[in-house]
Amino acid sequence: MLKKFLAIITVSSIALGLVACGNKQQASATTETTVAATEAAKETKASINLEILKEQDDSMINTYTLLAVNDKAPFVNADGAAVNDVKLNTAGADALINFMLGEGEDLAAKFGYDQYGEYLFYLLDTAPKSSATIPQATDETKTIRLSTTTSVKDSGLLSYLLPVFENKYGYKVEVYSAGTGKSIANAKAGNADLILVHAKKQEETFVADGFARVVDGFNSERLSYMYNFFVLCGPKEDPANVKGAADVKAAFKAIADGKFLFVSRGDKSGTHTKELSLWPEELGITDDPKTFEQYQDWYISSNAGMGVCLTQAAERGAYILSDKATFLTFKANGGVIK
Repeated sequence: MLKKFLAIITVSSIALGLVACGNKQQASATTETTVAATEAAKETKASINLEILKEQDDSMINTYTLLAVNDKAPFVNADGAAVNDVKLNTAGADALINFMLGEGEDLAAKFGYDQYGEYLFYLLDTAPKSSATIPQATDETKTIRLSTTTSVKDSGLLSYLLPVFENKYGYKVEVYSAGTGKSIANAKAGNADLILVHAKKQEETFVADGFARVVDGFNSERLSYMYNFFVLCGPKEDPANVKGAADVKAAFKAIADGKFLFVSRGDKSGTHTKELSLWPEELGITDDPKTFEQYQDWYISSNAGMGVCLTQAAERGAYILSDKATFLTFKANGGVIK
């Protein structure tokens, strides 16, 4: 009986030893995989040959504006046909606007510093400030539809701000993110309660056409409150020597004169609108494809979001205009917009 008992113990010990050995090997393999993944991420970041070459130019200021959608607006679809029976959450829109222009302003002003050592957004000196009491959400007001530009989403600003608002007040914000032109069109079709965009002329047209309203406590439909800067990025080698240009418009002229590759958003976004204003007038480049047909050997119109365009520029060694927040996020994530 004793021999049988000892035999059982011996077999159990061997089995436990094998399991322990297997666990160590598995842990070792997991560690090696983690280290390999970390090194691969570092190599990916290092391989992104795209840098900020021109910034902080007065022509590159990028201002963001909130607008509440008018529930009595003449809503139309993409074909211009009238859209009826539109129901907007005006109370929810007002709540989010008052948050963004209240406690949200302080949060936005701090965003990015811990990760990048610099602020990604700044408050305008003339920014409107809200001290309104924000009501808790109800079943009728809970869901808010925000139509916005890619830069505030891709930079991570919205994923930083909105959870604070949602957790504190009980709302749920559904975000539609595209270029400013598409975001405004989405609101014109009655698919948004408010918009957050950055293209002044398009915003003014939105107001003039009756699609915006004045929120109680404010004096204007357009509530411009924060800004950052566009940046001209390109390969480290900088073949057009845009770093040496007197200003950003001279840098764009150097790119055109040398026919160096340039990736354009091409999507009527705020970034695209700004880019078009920086080319020499004699080139005649507008958002009409016919105006840049003759430049297709170097001018690449993508009709895509900022993340996609940054990837294209990095892969092709091209120049590109980006908002700074999205570019820094792109670099920090190894060339990925999450």
